[in-house]
Amino acid sequence: VQLQASGGGLVQPGGSLRLSCAASGRIFIDNVMGWYRQAPGKERELVAAIDSGGSTNYPESVKGRFTISRGNAKNTIYLQMNNLKPEDTAAYYCNFASRGIDYWGQGTLVTVSS
Repeated sequence: VQLQASGGGLVQPGGSLRLSCAASGRIFIDNVMGWYRQAPGKERELVAAIDSGGSTNYPESVKGRFTISRGNAKNTIYLQMNNLKPEDTAAYYCNFASRGIDYWGQGTLVTVSS
């Protein structure tokens, strides 16, 4: 499985960004796709996840601000990030998990700064 992520950039506090991630290759229907992030000096953490049935999972730090969704083709996910804060600054990584195997995309940098 290959993952192609895009959409990072520089945004001011309170602004919005939308990340996209497309999966290709041998994709099983039963999967969970999501976004993780890693800030300098910190561990990688879950930002949002969505399973094949559309159920979502968010940590408290982004609830109400971030929304994960799947495209019509189901192998593409989007992360709409609103009301961004400086603490959201990190490299964001797309993840595809299925049948006990994790696949990772290249990181896309999100910088929230005035």
